[in-house]
Amino acid sequence: QVQLVESGGGLVQAGGSLRLSCAASGSILSINTMGWYRQAPGGQRERVATITSSGTTNYADSVKGRFTISRDNAKNTVTLQMNSLKVEDTDVYFCKAQVRPIGNSGLYNYWGQGTQVTVSS
Repeated sequence: QVQLVESGGGLVQAGGSLRLSCAASGSILSINTMGWYRQAPGGQRERVATITSSGTTNYADSVKGRFTISRDNAKNTVTLQMNSLKVEDTDVYFCKAQVRPIGNSGLYNYWGQGTQVTVSS
């Protein structure tokens, strides 16, 4: 089994910063793309940022220049540094990993439980 555990959410004033971390553990042979997504209550989950195993990043237009995604392949972790936060960044943030489990040739998506980010005005 594979588990993703997020940490680092919280309450911050507009203009402030937060750092989200996600650690994958379990029967992991390798991880392809890792990423962060966010979802408002009743809304659709949207992609915030992704990073491949070779370090190629991709960002949603709404966060370009403010958020930075990074990963540590040796530790199976991914981090999202969020700067210049806006009220509209308030959401539940989810970590996602494309994992190739040990003993399985397939590639599967796993999600974390989500962490709340609230930005006050």
